[in-house]
Amino acid sequence: MKEMTVLKIGRRLVSTMVKRSPAERVQSTTPSIWVEFMTLAAECKAVNLGQGFPDTPMPNFVAEKLKEVANQPERTDMHQYTRGYGNPKLVSVLGKLYSKLYGVPIDANDQIVVTVGAYLALYYAFLGWIDHGDEVIILEPPYDCYSPQVKFAGGVPVPVVMPLKKDASSSADYILDVEAVRKAVTSKTKMIVLNNPHNPTGKLFSRAELEAVAKIAEEHDLIVIADEVYEWHVYEGKEMIRFASLPGMFDRTISIGSAGKAFSVTGWKLGCSIGPDHLLAPIKAVHQNCVFTCSTPTQHAVAEAMEDELKIMDDQPEKSYLRTG
Repeated sequence: MKEMTVLKIGRRLVSTMVKRSPAERVQSTTPSIWVEFMTLAAECKAVNLGQGFPDTPMPNFVAEKLKEVANQPERTDMHQYTRGYGNPKLVSVLGKLYSKLYGVPIDANDQIVVTVGAYLALYYAFLGWIDHGDEVIILEPPYDCYSPQVKFAGGVPVPVVMPLKKDASSSADYILDVEAVRKAVTSKTKMIVLNNPHNPTGKLFSRAELEAVAKIAEEHDLIVIADEVYEWHVYEGKEMIRFASLPGMFDRTISIGSAGKAFSVTGWKLGCSIGPDHLLAPIKAVHQNCVFTCSTPTQHAVAEAMEDELKIMDDQPEKSYLRTG
């Protein structure tokens, strides 16, 4: 009888007849907090307040768009594989939208990649750009996937804590310690991750803070991962300043967006990477050999919804779902 081998994978002990060890990159991983949250919420039939999805249902006009797609079974362009880097209709409307928001003309075919959620867009960026030993600056408290993904890519996460003011009363009282960021940069630093609006604190970075990061990125030739999935959840007249809209920053920024966060359809798992051709080329290389393409029907529905939004966003902002939340 063969002897049983016990392997440790993360926190789990797994029994196996195979004596080979799993890849080193996974041996130190720990369970995602979100896996635990979802499991506990389901077991206890509790409302899950811990996860980053909007607490409102999807708007009716978005649901109608998906119904329209479902009611056209003869349309193979809506139900079979679509263009690998993003459905033509969706990347076209995203190109128009973000050309406005960034103040930079965006080539929809070359400068946008649609991904299976923003999570994967982040992973592509790290896998495509990080070599063994490269350092990535991450502001703390961080979103939980940044460090594990950087490590999977062979990189080294470098934490920089955002301190709270002594008399703190809101998320706005988290401070970007510019000097701490500057001191964290070494000859091995390749990237800085900037999550704005920030998860988990809710902080919205000011123009001065963003410009300080831009200056450091320019001085040290850093790539900036602008994780802006909550860009449409800015309220009370606050200004959402997209990092790629700052002078000269589009050329060194990979911006991450989320249709799921925008339209309360996180289960559709549609995200995107936006940036100059040279920054997206490695991302495309990973994507085409990973999932290759994303859900065609949901891309069509989101494209139609975004197209409707574009028509009213500027002239009738009070009627815009994205502008009013």
